[in-house]
Amino acid sequence: MASGGWVEVANARIYWEATGDPACVPVLYLHGGPGGSLGKGGYRKRHDPARFWTVGFDQRGCGKSIPAVQDDLDHLGENTTQTLICDIEAVRRHLGIEKWIVTGVSWGSTLALAYALEYPERVIGIALVAVTTTSRDEVQWITEGVGCIFPEAWDAFAAAANAKPGERLVEAYARRLAGADRDDAQKAALAWDRWEATHVSLDPHWQPGTLIEDERERMTFALLVTHYWSNDAFLAEGRDIMARIRELEGVPGYLIHGRRDVSGPVITPWKLHQRWATSRLIVIENEGHGGPESMMALTKAVEAIAGSA
Repeated sequence: MASGGWVEVANARIYWEATGDPACVPVLYLHGGPGGSLGKGGYRKRHDPARFWTVGFDQRGCGKSIPAVQDDLDHLGENTTQTLICDIEAVRRHLGIEKWIVTGVSWGSTLALAYALEYPERVIGIALVAVTTTSRDEVQWITEGVGCIFPEAWDAFAAAANAKPGERLVEAYARRLAGADRDDAQKAALAWDRWEATHVSLDPHWQPGTLIEDERERMTFALLVTHYWSNDAFLAEGRDIMARIRELEGVPGYLIHGRRDVSGPVITPWKLHQRWATSRLIVIENEGHGGPESMMALTKAVEAIAGSA
């Protein structure tokens, strides 16, 4: 059984969809990015519809949620992790869900952890793939540090940033992508896309070429990623996930990560696991930033959480 629709929130309409039986165990899926969207909906196939009710939504400003971020730059400042957490709660209340298993991939794992820390009473368990916390150190690595592996591409990426003195590369891209000169924003989005396609290129499942072909989708992704990354994912000043992760003690968690993930090294989930005793770290040795084995592990993790609830 599949259903979908929109939830009205402040200055936006959030698109949601659900697959399976509403009487079964609810599972929330949080997509990557920020700005990645639900895409073709492959996540819906990961959980048995006779046992789980799988819910996904396009995060504010992207996918089928409206307005698209590039069409509503006046409200860009309202697009924060705290706002997304409120949007999650709006979807939960709209669907009449009391508690759910929370899953997420890449940026979705950061959002899942931030949500769980805010509303632990709504979480049955957490299962994450390509685990991130979007800390400043992680952003520094993916935008600058990893350039030591791809020096030629990074040099072009840095030159294309047109950064001002003292400005981090991610700040320069964020400024231009949200700026009034939309032609320059398009150039920045293409340069950002080329860098994204580079640092994931050691993944065994990588395919050469542009990461995002559609121009509007490319802008959505680059604009939202740089907006969040340049603002430390709005998780500074007491909201840092790594510093707070012990608050999830007692909540079952599965941290699934590829050993070959150059973009986001396994050190992040390893540190989380060291501080979160009720978590389990699963390292997929032959994968990078997600992949089929990781997704199979996610399916098993959700089943394990439901079986022990």
